[in-house]
Amino acid sequence: MPSITRRSALRTLSALPAASIVTALPRIARAAEFSYKYGNNLPLSHPLNIRAQEAADRIAKESNGRVEIKIFPNNQLGGDTDMLAQVRSGGIDFFTPSALVIATLVPVAAINAVGFAFSDYNQVWGAMDGKLGAHVRDAISKSRLYAFEKMWDNGFRQTTSSKAPVGSAKDMDGLKIRVPVSPLSISMFKGLGAAPASLQFSEVYSALQTKIVDAQENPLPIIQVAKLYEVQKFCSLTNHIWDGYWFIANGRAWEALPADLKTIVARAINDAGMQQREDIRKLNESVVGDLQAKGLTINRPTADSFRAKLRDSGFYGEWKGRFGPEAWALLEGTVGKLA
Repeated sequence: MPSITRRSALRTLSALPAASIVTALPRIARAAEFSYKYGNNLPLSHPLNIRAQEAADRIAKESNGRVEIKIFPNNQLGGDTDMLAQVRSGGIDFFTPSALVIATLVPVAAINAVGFAFSDYNQVWGAMDGKLGAHVRDAISKSRLYAFEKMWDNGFRQTTSSKAPVGSAKDMDGLKIRVPVSPLSISMFKGLGAAPASLQFSEVYSALQTKIVDAQENPLPIIQVAKLYEVQKFCSLTNHIWDGYWFIANGRAWEALPADLKTIVARAINDAGMQQREDIRKLNESVVGDLQAKGLTINRPTADSFRAKLRDSGFYGEWKGRFGPEAWALLEGTVGKLA
């Protein structure tokens, strides 16, 4: 077999067409034209991060590697307040704050958390995929942010207690209940006659254990993961607040993206959001049985007495004034008369 010298190899290559030489050389990985950071406060195992990773993979594929989204879960880039500031400044490019978090910047974003407004998911998605959601997205856009069309689900909030089940509004009288640091939540429970105490979530378990408070409220998966069933006896499926995540982007970063890539990114993120909604629905169904098996007594009160109490206490009238007549009319257009 004849030996191949460096000179003969160069002579052979020089005789080949340029295109042949390019294909003969090893392919070098090309850096993404648009590389983005996406931060959130949930573990990688949460349906939000599972579906977000699927969306990122789809975006990379459909854009032929031009767009790359790197996910930073579990508060790696800071708490909610930090990440909200970062996505506005451009320190990160994407963020999924709950409506109550972004409401610190865009007050009308909290309107989906009005107490006992939604009776079921049909009403939730009818409002948030419809005119009310569009109204909120428009308000978000005025804060140098872009909100995608489909909200992601964080679930209805439920009430647990160590004293007794909550079957109607009268069972809230004087109830010492932990609530988030949220003016809307505090106002609602005061309107119901309870004694709300704002505590950070990290303090909830010990506060229940030591009877600083007798009750708390959270979505079912959080009640499960935080093992609150160890210090509570009753779980009332009050569905008193629905909250979700807005998938938002830094406004300048979004505007800099070419139209064809905007279409790819938006389609993938919105489709993933729809799949995550179904994930949460199935998760909630399985969690009820698990919590019962762990000793929690489950009951399902209706919303009528709670709505009546909030109406009589002036809660709905107050928040109609705070959110404004336009937003309130859009809410009532889906859920019916509240105030």
